[in-house]
Amino acid sequence: MGTAALLRAAGVGVGDEVVVSAFGNVEVAEAVTLAGALPVFAEIDPATYCLAPAAVEAAVTPRTAAVVVVHRFGRRADLARLHALGQRHGLLVLEHGETEAPYDEIARRRERAAYLDAKLRGVQTPDGGDRHTYQQYVVRIPGNGRPDRDAFARAVRAKGVECRVPVKTPVHRLPEFRRYVFLPETERAADETLALPVDASLTKRDMQRVASACNALGGLLQPAV
Repeated sequence: MGTAALLRAAGVGVGDEVVVSAFGNVEVAEAVTLAGALPVFAEIDPATYCLAPAAVEAAVTPRTAAVVVVHRFGRRADLARLHALGQRHGLLVLEHGETEAPYDEIARRRERAAYLDAKLRGVQTPDGGDRHTYQQYVVRIPGNGRPDRDAFARAVRAKGVECRVPVKTPVHRLPEFRRYVFLPETERAADETLALPVDASLTKRDMQRVASACNALGGLLQPAV
């Protein structure tokens, strides 16, 4: 059952608000609208890219009926705190999860991620943690925001390394969902993040190529904090 159907089944509809993330997953905001409710955008945790529980709490109003939680890039949201928040305020808490890969594939991704953690210079590597499954290996390109990240991406691609910008425009900046809300962590993440390859099929030579291509571009970057 889809998110819109789950919301409707729980009685969420016209006049209700549903707290969601603006960092990607426009389909979640669309599902809230399809159910007849209003999506309300809350800030993310900059380490996990998932909804920050404190920001969700701050976004709750008397009209809030639900929260839709999205797990991002292989990192899970803080479900314990979000469910506790839901109980305090009488809110439905739904998960919009990523497809889980087989354990052997996750293990290989973790190996490749560990290699990049050790080799990369001048970028901010992911805050891994024991439960990170590395659906995507997302680094931050420090400096002055979007121009640095985009220049870095173009240069890495020119060296034959596939990379992608995971979220080009936060949902609250899209015309159909434009909201005048202050979400600095969301916007900073959209400006700075870049997904590098850690697919289970990549060889050691492939990973060396990724690290070499990235490290050769250190001159584009300010020192990582």
